[in-house]
Amino acid sequence: MLKQYLYKKTKTAPLAVFRFLFGILMAISIIRFWKLGWIESLYIQPKWFFTYYGFEFIKPLGVWTYFLFIIMFFSAISVALGYKYRLSIILFFLSFTYVELIDKTTYLNHYYFVSILSFLLIFLPANASFSWDAYKNKKKHFTYVPTWTIDAIKLLIGIVYVYAGLAKLNSDWLLQAQPLATWLPIKSNIPVIGPLLKLHWVHYFLSWSGMLYDICIPFLLLYKPTRKLAFVLVVIFHFLTHILFPSIGMFPLIMTFAVFIFFSAEFHQKIITFVEEKVLKLTIDKKSDSLFIYPSSISVFIKVLVLLFFVIQLLLPWRYLAYSGELFWREEGYRFSWRVMLVEKVGYTIFTIVNPKDKTQFEIRNEDFLTNFQIKQMSFQPDFILQYAHMLRNHYIKEGIENPEIYVKSYVTLNARLSKPFINSKVNLAKEEDSFKPKNWILPFYGTIKGL
Repeated sequence: MLKQYLYKKTKTAPLAVFRFLFGILMAISIIRFWKLGWIESLYIQPKWFFTYYGFEFIKPLGVWTYFLFIIMFFSAISVALGYKYRLSIILFFLSFTYVELIDKTTYLNHYYFVSILSFLLIFLPANASFSWDAYKNKKKHFTYVPTWTIDAIKLLIGIVYVYAGLAKLNSDWLLQAQPLATWLPIKSNIPVIGPLLKLHWVHYFLSWSGMLYDICIPFLLLYKPTRKLAFVLVVIFHFLTHILFPSIGMFPLIMTFAVFIFFSAEFHQKIITFVEEKVLKLTIDKKSDSLFIYPSSISVFIKVLVLLFFVIQLLLPWRYLAYSGELFWREEGYRFSWRVMLVEKVGYTIFTIVNPKDKTQFEIRNEDFLTNFQIKQMSFQPDFILQYAHMLRNHYIKEGIENPEIYVKSYVTLNARLSKPFINSKVNLAKEEDSFKPKNWILPFYGTIKGL
């Protein structure tokens, strides 16, 4: 069965159109990011950066970050055109992912999605047609590709949606309509729909419909009789998310166009034919029935690599089960698991430096070391708090304090609950190691959120 599937073929068109749309949307996103001044405010102005555990070797580039974004932009355009595709998608993946690894303060699920999607695209023949490479070299033009190369993208999109839906199967989301019940009334000034956003039943309706949408939409897209209806739902859903939560940027547009991959090869071929004949005025040989085949020397390697990629994507979101305590509170295993907009957390954190020699102490003004955005993210995320404590330790060692002790008083509110103590204020965080081990200095939640 598996062997038969791996030899199954389909028209190249869906993969080609997906590549084109992906490249164009990435280029637009980069222009938007630059225009809004985020390169300066997020990657140049900060004095310190919160690196990912295990990726401490990724360093900020200062003003050279602009050069990295230029590489990112032109590689995205080249991906869209299918020009030197393999090199272009590798450059895009490396430059985009490097930027994302500079500071986890900027982590968003859709940035992670772009990174892993661009990694997957490295191994797919997305330039087999409707590309500069194929137009200039007929030997690189193929009418058919292995079906799995298109299904791989469908599977990745399906994982994003289904896992996001499963994450919503919790008591806060379904029984308390949180955090929507906190967020939506603030949006009541939006024209037409604004007054509805104050109504409690609307909060529940959107919570439940959002959960059902995420879980069901990949299957509705896969099933041909419901595909058009599903696409209408995709447009409505992402239009609403864009209106209600404009801070998520290009993500609604990216996901709306991404689901085109679920439409038939004939649909995509019509798009390509229109562009080739009406826009580009090209004459393409339509009689070719050539099939892209991976070179025998790397065929098995690529298939095993893609399989391993999906095993990781399927298992990684479940790593939180290795930890005890409330996930939304402790956030151990929270990132990279498609838990999209599930919590509203606000924290207030005070750091105290103690000189062990004379027991003198003083409090830190976080504004002296971090940007406002970094302070906000640090105040309720334990790994940020520990990393910041280590930054302060290293800083004051250079200032002449030998083995400074660092204590934290932290209070956090989660999904409209009353503020509670978050960090054990008696623990010297300067001596706590950063690792994947449970962080025992996080205080208990003293509450219950049932669900996955």
